[in-house]
Amino acid sequence: MTPAEYIQLKAFARIDGALVALLGTASFVCYLVGLKNPLFGMVALLLLIATPFWVARRLRRFRDEDLHGVISLLRGWAFYILVFFYAGVLLALVQYAYFAYLDHGYLLSSFSEVLTSPEAEQAFSQYGLSQSLSETLQMLSELRPIDYALNVLTMAIVTGVILGLPVAAMVKKVKR
Repeated sequence: MTPAEYIQLKAFARIDGALVALLGTASFVCYLVGLKNPLFGMVALLLLIATPFWVARRLRRFRDEDLHGVISLLRGWAFYILVFFYAGVLLALVQYAYFAYLDHGYLLSSFSEVLTSPEAEQAFSQYGLSQSLSETLQMLSELRPIDYALNVLTMAIVTGVILGLPVAAMVKKVKR
């Protein structure tokens, strides 16, 4: 890949990464609302599941429209990884801002409310996990906003690396 091709690859990956970050932000907002309204929880899950397929579609569009129908396996994989990397950076910033300035314990109190309900306590005690429940809530209360943000960034990068190879293999086309 020439330096100009690499610059082109990064530019298109940045744009698509920003779009994926918007999709991820919508999913995160739906997740937060879904803690009180299950319909939004399902929407959050659907958006999360649709994201890799949407990026594959964007990779196919990049191949067909911008590379004239030809893309190698490694270039496709690099595009997929970069899209998830750029999206992960933006999502990490969004989540850091949310947990640092807007959350004020909402997520932890929602988890605590669900996990300390009579039904959940009964289920945890039947399986002998009551101590584990209190330890988990204690651990979650000690997480800092940067911990959430770094977790999102790590998961985005790992997702891009793992899912990128099979997607790139399906999308690749070579000159004949």
